[in-house]
Amino acid sequence: MEKGFAGTAAAMSYALQHFYEYLLVVHPSADACAQLMEEKQYFFETYNERVAIKSQPHITVANFFAKEEMEDTIIRYMHRIMGMQQAFNVTINNFSGFPPHTVYARVQDYASFRQLAAALLPVDHYVKGNGCPPAKFITHPHVTIARRLSAEVYNKAMFEFSQRTFFASFKVQELVLLKRRNQFDKCTQLTVFKLL
Repeated sequence: MEKGFAGTAAAMSYALQHFYEYLLVVHPSADACAQLMEEKQYFFETYNERVAIKSQPHITVANFFAKEEMEDTIIRYMHRIMGMQQAFNVTINNFSGFPPHTVYARVQDYASFRQLAAALLPVDHYVKGNGCPPAKFITHPHVTIARRLSAEVYNKAMFEFSQRTFFASFKVQELVLLKRRNQFDKCTQLTVFKLL
């Protein structure tokens, strides 16, 4: 059983080498971003975890793998879909974590993100229909403060961050599509989708 799984994992890893990873993200407003960067900087200074300051604050809405030649069609689909979506407000309130490795700032209301996920199902059907893995729609939207932490650092940080307060609110008027070769690669921005 384990041998079969290892073979499947190896086959999947090989297959993913021929795909790019795409991320659909929300960037917080300038004010909210500055507040979140202060928290990330504090995390870095307190726990000496450089990962906290390596990335800009964002909320991932979806990520998926696709072949580069599918890109134009995906972007056309997404422009059509996003062009029918209303701008919406996001409130970020306090902190939580994904044990044992990630501390994040909480998005308070998921309803608008669920609506986006439902609207994006045609993109999922398109990528699956072309031999790519299913798209992942983020069911727990959040802003990562620091990830890939050791359990020890995570436990210390969660003890402190669960007692810290944070509040920011902003209007989402656009989403950004990013692309990278793998999870360790730097993302490049492909396009911006404006909401109604």
